[in-house]
Amino acid sequence: MRVLVVEDDADLNRQLCDALKDAGYAVDSATDGEEGHFLGDTEPYDAVVLDLGLPQIDGLSVLERWRREDRNMPVLILTARDRWSDKVAGIDAGADDYVAKPFHVEEVLARLRALIRRAAGHASSELVCGPLRLDMRASRADIDGVSLKLTSLEFRLLAYLMHHQDEVVSRTELVEHLYDQDFDRDSNTIEVFVGRLRKKISADLIETVRGMGYRIRAPRET
Repeated sequence: MRVLVVEDDADLNRQLCDALKDAGYAVDSATDGEEGHFLGDTEPYDAVVLDLGLPQIDGLSVLERWRREDRNMPVLILTARDRWSDKVAGIDAGADDYVAKPFHVEEVLARLRALIRRAAGHASSELVCGPLRLDMRASRADIDGVSLKLTSLEFRLLAYLMHHQDEVVSRTELVEHLYDQDFDRDSNTIEVFVGRLRKKISADLIETVRGMGYRIRAPRET
């Protein structure tokens, strides 16, 4: 999962990015509205954390531009606690949720998890596919009750496939959502990670759809 943080306070930006990376996300960041708008308009994100009080272009204008340009990724806005009008304006402009400053980073993480799973049509933070279970809140995976030892990239790949269960996901889409902007992206590495995952989970859970990509789905009962 890939997230964009747009926050002009350098310390808060770094704190949010570090927490998101520790939680297993690929993270890009911007410190002004112009850069934030550009990234959100040109890169695919699973969610965005957007401060409203940004230099160059304010966060509300950035959000309104994204929505006019049919950018529909979930957006969590950050607002000052006493500015209830900002919350209303943000929601009306297309925000999906908000957090008032000051806040606990854990709340931001929880709200982002909720936004991402709802966007994918899931109601629970626990994703299930046959014998495989992913606990997004705890960043844990197990199969038939046995805990799996996954690297951060393996977990990120598995989580993305699980969020899009029964859908064919192309290698290009996986690359775009697993790595941040500065990573040297190579779609061939996806095949390597899929191969590693197949050795750790039931091999028939991840299906290769020739010429299109991969699909994860529960084995059919016989």
